[in-house]
Amino acid sequence: MRLDKFLKVSRLIKRRTVANEVSETGRVYVNGNSAKPAKQIKEGDEIKIEYANRTVVVRVLKVPSNNVSVQEASGLYEILS
Repeated sequence: MRLDKFLKVSRLIKRRTVANEVSETGRVYVNGNSAKPAKQIKEGDEIKIEYANRTVVVRVLKVPSNNVSVQEASGLYEILS
């Protein structure tokens, strides 16, 4: 699954266009490397997102094949910091 779609499906970022823009500006890192929106995400990857006032690091636990419900979205990742 693409990085921008995973961020939207997991509800780490509300809209895919916003996830795309954040990735393009270099504020999203996958396994320590700056990542573009088309980067393929797999289980075990660590994603670091730099928001305006905080930074979140998560580990991907599951990559869904489609959209998931709100209740299932938090089960796709674990927050590391």
